[in-house]
Parts: sequence; C-alpha cells; structure tokens
Amino acid sequence: MNLNHPIPQAIALPRGGAESVITSNKVIRNTYLLLSLTLAFAAGMAGVSAALKLPHPGILLTLGGFFGLLFVVQRFKNSGWGIFAVFALTGFMGYTLGPIINRYLDLPNGGEIVMQAMGATAAIFVSLSAYALTTKKDFSFMGGFLMAGILVAFLAGLAAIFMEIPALSLIVSAAFVILMSGLILYETSNIIHGGETNYVLATVTLFVSIFNLFTSLLQLLGFINGDD
Repeated sequence: MNLNHPIPQAIALPRGGAESVITSNKVIRNTYLLLSLTLAFAAGMAGVSAALKLPHPGILLTLGGFFGLLFVVQRFKNSGWGIFAVFALTGFMGYTLGPIINRYLDLPNGGEIVMQAMGATAAIFVSLSAYALTTKKDFSFMGGFLMAGILVAFLAGLAAIFMEIPALSLIVSAAFVILMSGLILYETSNIIHGGETNYVLATVTLFVSIFNLFTSLLQLLGFINGDD
C-alpha cells in the first residue's frame, strides 16, 4: 500500500465582505508568522520521526488524526487554545511525513529527490504568494472549482491506495500539485480582500496546501527518478 498520499484540504472556502487594509495586513502578518513557526515545528517532528525510524500510522489513523485535530482547530479558532491546536495538527502531520521521507532517502538518489521536492515546493509557494500579494487580484472565482477538484482528487487518492493502482496515484499527485497551487493563490487573495479574517484558519489552509504540494511533488519526482 502506498502511504505517500495527499492529506485532503478540509477547510471551508467561504467569502466574506471587504475589510479594511489595516485588518487585512494584520491577518497577513499573523498568518505568515504562525505559518513559519508551524512549518519549523513540523519539520522538527518529521526529522525526529525519520531519525527514530518511527512507523507510519497508516491511512486510517492518519485521516482520523487529521480530521480530529482539524475539528479541534475549528472549535477553538477564536481562542488561545486554537494556537495549541494548530501546533498539534501540524506536529502530527510532520510526524507522518518522517516515514515517507525515509522511504525516499533509502533510494540511491533519495537525498536529491527530497531536496528537489523541498526546493520546488518553496519556489512555488513563494512565487504564488508574492504574485497574489503584489497584484492583489481577486481569485474568489476559483473557490467552487477548488472545492470540487479537491474532493474528487481525495476520493480518487483513496481509491488508488486501497485498490493499489500506481498510475491513478500519480495522476492524483499531479492533480494535487495544480489544486494546491490554486489554493495558495485563493487563500492569499482571500486574506487580502477580507474573505478570511481568522489567521488560525488561514495558517492551517496554507500549511496543508504546502504539505500536500510537497508530498505530491515527492511522489512525482520519485517516479521520475525510478521509485517503484
């Protein structure tokens, strides 16, 4: 069973009324600060998990842990406990990433594959975020497409895992690269135009986008470089 699967993006994609520039700038600042901290924390958890060669929890426990912790984030999004919930969620996702990275590091050129995936993920995120922030274009029209696309890709990903169809898994990974890139544009625009005023939820949306983007690129690059 292929454990290198994308985590579904389960954050709702609502649009709200326009907010002041000051409020939007505050949300952006808090979002990117919390995002940087959670990325560092998740990377640390992934490093510990990989170093200790901890086993992957499996698809069912992974999804159960993800959706359970996501519910907690939603429940406490407007309180200080929401910050702890975000770190719990991102730390758990970092732990699940460790065994996946180890799988690629065992390949002859595994280190290069992992670094390529990390570099491509960073380049895509920075480029798309900078584009949305500088142009200030409204990408709200992408909301419906992203919701439908993510749901279809998620279900197809589950089918690929349980039915063990490598070709379908690769198609899903390619789809998630496109969908997560779109979600980064959408959510950044959502913050700028006042559709998202909760930086806790904005952080989770962007974190999950980056996580899925990285794991999808990792699988695609692994296949290109001869990962069976």
